[in-house]
Amino acid sequence: MQLILGLALALAVFVVLKKWGALSPERRKGAIWKVALIVAGALLLFMVLTGRVHVITAGLAALVPLLRKLPTLLKHLPTIRQWLGQNTASDHEQRQDKSAGGSGGAMDEQEACAVLGVAPGCSREEVMAAHRKLMLKLHPDRGGNDYLAARLNEARDILIGRRGG
Repeated sequence: MQLILGLALALAVFVVLKKWGALSPERRKGAIWKVALIVAGALLLFMVLTGRVHVITAGLAALVPLLRKLPTLLKHLPTIRQWLGQNTASDHEQRQDKSAGGSGGAMDEQEACAVLGVAPGCSREEVMAAHRKLMLKLHPDRGGNDYLAARLNEARDILIGRRGG
């Protein structure tokens, strides 16, 4: 019996690999889902035949608490894709837009107020105090980064009237 199952498995692997090599790259993506479902079905059938279904039950029970957190996990999907290196061209363009300042690279007064956390029309002293407070937290020498420090400096310069300094 084991010999027959082993030969059947070897034959199935041979057929799948032969068909896989003949697929175009576009059709391989759809075939991956089919193969995954077939493998999952075969695994389920094997576990039912050998009396190990309790393992699946335990696995599903372990997944139930994760289902409640699914919306939160989906919110972080772009970050996960970035970590895995699966960025799309539009993701790359959005990141370039953000690094250029969103709308063409020029920060306006409203955006500068939002960056520093001050109200529009605030005094020079309020701008300087907000800049100093944030710079103490976000300076590259204190664990921040160059981009955030540059944005803070740009916002300060816009709000106190010294553009591009």
